[in-house]
Amino acid sequence: MYKTVFILAALGCLIMICNGNKLGINSSPPAKLILVSFDGFRADYLKRFSMPKLAEFFRDGVLVEEVKDIFITKTFPNHYTLVTGLYAESHGIVANSMYDPNTKQKFNISDSYSTWWNEAVPIWLTNEEQGHKSGCAMWPGSDVHIHNSTPSEYLRYNPKVTFAERVNNITTWFTKANNTVNFATLYWEEPDASGHKFGPDDLKNMSIVLSEIDNNIGFLMSELKRFNLWDTVNVIITSDHGMAQCSPDRVITLDNCIDPGNYTLVDVNPIAALIPLTEGEHGYDNSLDSMHPFLAGHGPAFRKGFKTHTINSVDVYPMMCHILGLNGEPNNGTLFNTKCLLMDQWCILVPEAIGIVIGVIMVLTTLTCILILLQKRIPLHRRFSRLQNQEDDDPLLE
Repeated sequence: MYKTVFILAALGCLIMICNGNKLGINSSPPAKLILVSFDGFRADYLKRFSMPKLAEFFRDGVLVEEVKDIFITKTFPNHYTLVTGLYAESHGIVANSMYDPNTKQKFNISDSYSTWWNEAVPIWLTNEEQGHKSGCAMWPGSDVHIHNSTPSEYLRYNPKVTFAERVNNITTWFTKANNTVNFATLYWEEPDASGHKFGPDDLKNMSIVLSEIDNNIGFLMSELKRFNLWDTVNVIITSDHGMAQCSPDRVITLDNCIDPGNYTLVDVNPIAALIPLTEGEHGYDNSLDSMHPFLAGHGPAFRKGFKTHTINSVDVYPMMCHILGLNGEPNNGTLFNTKCLLMDQWCILVPEAIGIVIGVIMVLTTLTCILILLQKRIPLHRRFSRLQNQEDDDPLLE
């Protein structure tokens, strides 16, 4: 009787503990994460230009050499993909400029109408809905009342606000005595602006811009260390898309193909008729290497000194939800593709998997050979045993 009561009491306590953890009672503090985007940071900039601060950042963390972004490789669609895990056709932001023929409404990057954004729930709102606080420093869409909500802290977009000011706001949000945030986003316009102006192949001018970005990364790292956040906050540095060099030899004059009266020009991008000089552009096929950005991560959630070749941009969202302990919205990504980046996930790389398979085959082969040898020896032993038994029986027969 007493044993039964004790077991029931123990089970009751276990259930209360589990429910308490779900409600946040006596649970550990929520994980902290900052998502940083440097617009238009082409993946191979890492190989073509010296960036010692960024190299220091991922030396003790992880590096994904190429991230396959979504089509169309534009700023707003890809930034919304990073925070929703959805392709553009699912989250609704399919371009920087849009037109709805049914409502006759137009959308551009300066609009804040929530109608265009409400087809998805960005991670900063999911974080808020599950009991935490979010802060966004000029991330596309973060100042829009998506589903009638905004993050607890946010900065309206203003290109005149310096990188240092944006970082200072984030460190303030993370160190407030009350109501501190545990998730923040940070957007910076470069190297996209310079990539458009000079083109990615202009090594002289792009090296200057990327050196400034490297200094900005160094400033972010130093500020996190100054506020004792470096060892506790996870940081992801990535981008939305790459950049391609334009050429006057590769121009399609749209008016020679389609009569202007047969279409409405919504957005001026590589899909429309452009006359490029030496500038750079994006918006092309997302299978092109020149359109791919990169991703680097540092913090307690990430492995140390790990490098991999590629993931998809839709995979960033489920990874962030995992780090923050959130139940994410339905999305097009998968945590499986980012497991090797995370400390708490079991990861087997292809060479290791091949080695394990070969090892298992060798062990099974060895065991099979041993069993065959044993089977051959057992009948032989039994025959000799039978002869011995017959010798023992002879005296009894006499």
